[in-house]
Amino acid sequence: MIALGIDSGTQSTKTIALDVATGKLLAAAQRSYGLIEGLPPGHLEQHPQEWTAAVEATVTEVLAALGSRKQEVGAIGVSGQQHGFVPLDAQGKVIRPAKLWCDTSTVDQCRQFEAEFGGTDELIKLAGNAMLPGYTAPKILWLKENEPHHYRALETVLLPHDYINFFLTGERTMEFGDASGSGLMDVRTKEWCQPLIDFIDPDLMGTLPAIASSRRAIGLLRDNLRVKWGLDKSPVISAGGGDNMMSAIGTGNVQPGVVTVSLGTSGTVFAHSAEPVVDPDGEIAAFCDSTDKWMPLVCTMNVTVATEQSRKLFGWSHEEMEKQILSVPAGAGELLFLPYLNGERTPNLPDGTGVFHGLTTTTMAAAPMARAVMEGVTLGLAYGLNRFRALGIRPAEIRLTGGGSKSSVWRQICADIFGVSTVCLKSAEGAALGSAIQAAYAWSAAQGKPATFRELCTRIVQLENATRCVPNEDSAQVYTSLLARQSEITRRLHAGGLL
Repeated sequence: MIALGIDSGTQSTKTIALDVATGKLLAAAQRSYGLIEGLPPGHLEQHPQEWTAAVEATVTEVLAALGSRKQEVGAIGVSGQQHGFVPLDAQGKVIRPAKLWCDTSTVDQCRQFEAEFGGTDELIKLAGNAMLPGYTAPKILWLKENEPHHYRALETVLLPHDYINFFLTGERTMEFGDASGSGLMDVRTKEWCQPLIDFIDPDLMGTLPAIASSRRAIGLLRDNLRVKWGLDKSPVISAGGGDNMMSAIGTGNVQPGVVTVSLGTSGTVFAHSAEPVVDPDGEIAAFCDSTDKWMPLVCTMNVTVATEQSRKLFGWSHEEMEKQILSVPAGAGELLFLPYLNGERTPNLPDGTGVFHGLTTTTMAAAPMARAVMEGVTLGLAYGLNRFRALGIRPAEIRLTGGGSKSSVWRQICADIFGVSTVCLKSAEGAALGSAIQAAYAWSAAQGKPATFRELCTRIVQLENATRCVPNEDSAQVYTSLLARQSEITRRLHAGGLL
C-alpha cells in the first residue's frame, strides 16, 4: 500500500508518497506561496484556497510520478500549521482569510481572557495552558470584536489541517492533537472547555466540531477528487494533525525517552508522554499528540535566524563558519550571547533583544562571537529541556531535525549542552512522513489488521547513525555553568527593565 503524506505549512505545501511495506519514499512535490501583503503590523494571514490549490498541485504531481502504481494509494494524511483560524459559513465557504499561528494582533484579547479568569495561573488550572496570541481562541474573539458582520456568518470553526480534511472529504471534524493548541480545549480531559467558550460567546459551542480520536479515519476521498485524480478507489483519509504532532510521529517520537529538537528559524523541543504534562509556570505547552497521548512542547523564537545573521555579518559560507567555530573551544572564552533578536517565547520576553556579555579584546572577534551565537541559541533550547526534566520527563535520546542539524559542529554542541546523545534521521521529511505514517495506521485499522505507531515508526523512521554525537564531559561542565549564567543575566536584565 502507498500512503500520501501532505504537509501544509506557512510557506509551502509538500506531498510525499510512502511505500508502507518498504518504508521507501517514492515521490515528492512542493508548491510555495506567501502571506497576504499590506496588512497592519502583527497581522499575518493567508487565503485557505492557497493551501488547497497547493494540495491539488502537489498530489497531482506525485500521482503522475507514481504512474500505474498510483492505484496502490490507499490512504492520505494531512499535517497543517497549528493554531490558525479558518471560519466557514453555512455553505462551507471561507468567510475571510485565515489568521495564522504567527499573527500577534490578538494581544488585547489574551488580556481579556486573563482579566476574566484571574490571570495566567488560573487559566492553566482551568484548561492546562496559558492564553497566547498565537492560539485560535483569541483569534475568534478578535473576529467577534473587530468584524462582527463576519462573526455573524460564522457556522464552523476549523484549524488549517481540518480545512484541508474538509476539502478532501467534506467532513468537518477535529482531533485531539491540533485541537489542544486552540486554547479552548482542556488538555487533561480532551474536551472543550465550556467556561472559555462561553466567555467568547455562549453560542460558539455550536460552531466547534466534536473532538475525536486522532487514530481514526475521518472518511474517504471525495468522489469528484477521486475521478479528477484518476484513482479507481477512494483512499482513506486519516484524522491528520498539527505540524509538530506529525513531526513527532515522523521522527519516531512515540515512546517515552525520545525527544525531538528542531533547529529551524525558531526552535522546538517536544516529547511523548502517556499522561498530560501541565506546567504550572506555563513555560511548557501542554499539548496532546496525534496518537491519542500527550506531547509537552517548548518553543524558542531565535535559532537559525541568529546563526544565519552572524554568518552573513562575517561574510562566510556555511563551511567557513563551521571551520571558524571549531577553532574556538567550548564556551567561546566565556563570551555569552542572549539570543533574543526577535523577542522570545521561552522565557517569555516579547520585547527582548540580543545581548553579548563577556566581550574582551580577545573575544570581540568573528570566531568567538559566531561560536557564542550558536551556543547561545542552543542554551536557550536547553532552558526548555531542563524545564522538561523538572516536570519528570527524562530524555534518553534526542533526535535533531531542521536546517541547523546539517552542521556537524552544531550537533556536537547540542550533545554537550543537552547532556544526551543526539542523532539525525535519514529522511528530512518530518511532518509529511508523520502524516503518511498516521494514514498507514488508519488504513491498517480499517482493514481489520491494526498496527501500532511504535511498530510503524521502528520500521519506517530510520536513524542516520553516522551523525550520532555523545556528550563530551569537559565541554558539558562548561555549558552547565554557562546556562546558569545565561539564566541569571536574563533574570536580572528583565527585572531591571532592560530586557
